[in-house]
Amino acid sequence: MKWTDDRSGNVDDRRGSGSGGAIVGGGLGTIIIAAIVFFLGGDPSAILSSGGGSTQQTEQRELTQGELQVGEFIKMITAENEETWAKIFKDNGMQYRPAKVVLFKTATQSGCGTAQSAMGPFYCPADQSVYMDMSFFEELQNRFGAKVTEFTVAYVMAHEMGHHVQNLLGTLDKTDQLRRSGKYSEAQLNQVSVATELQADFYAGLWARYSNEREHFLEPGDLESAVNAAEAVGDDNIQERSQGYVNQESFTHGSSAQRKEWFMKGYNSGDIKQGDTFSQLLR
Repeated sequence: MKWTDDRSGNVDDRRGSGSGGAIVGGGLGTIIIAAIVFFLGGDPSAILSSGGGSTQQTEQRELTQGELQVGEFIKMITAENEETWAKIFKDNGMQYRPAKVVLFKTATQSGCGTAQSAMGPFYCPADQSVYMDMSFFEELQNRFGAKVTEFTVAYVMAHEMGHHVQNLLGTLDKTDQLRRSGKYSEAQLNQVSVATELQADFYAGLWARYSNEREHFLEPGDLESAVNAAEAVGDDNIQERSQGYVNQESFTHGSSAQRKEWFMKGYNSGDIKQGDTFSQLLR
């Protein structure tokens, strides 16, 4: 993808700053569970608060040129998200409040607890921030078979920003109320989770459509790389690779086909009103 000249001031780069905070040692089992449960997901507080002992990260170092360039890229993608969502909200009679993006390495503190690289990127509603350890993309490529490009990173960021949009629109509050009501089975709550994640994919596609119309930054293969990443983190692909079989009732993020479908629906429709993944669930 082509780089733009825009940069956001809402990126907090904690890599190498010594502000990593407590590293919770949960062991390999926790890492695998976290990767499966919260891959490109929402509020991770349940896993984040369940670890065992901790050690304090105090190392300070200067960022490499490569890390600095990554930071500039994240600032650019954050700025494009802010501009696009500000326009979409304004067009629909609302005001957008930007999210913060936190870059970290290994671990850091979040409003949802201690964030770890094993979580993958996530959105924390408590502090309205997206947390990203860039080593996630090595896992995405090596463990889950995605071809990682710059636009892959942009898609992941846009998905997490989609959760922020859900937070601003009150969707996350509604899903939380459903979970706390005690009226629904685990299978039904899994369906709510799937709908939440698929809508974030829809919003990512919508972002790509609006931003490309403004900036013309998409290049050949970019959309394909986003679709490839969406398919790679489908529940069926993750379960097949991690446990050797697929249990559809336990899906929490949607199948590979569903994630591709809703990302492309967002991109092709260009209409936020077409993103109802919940049907009757929230009515």
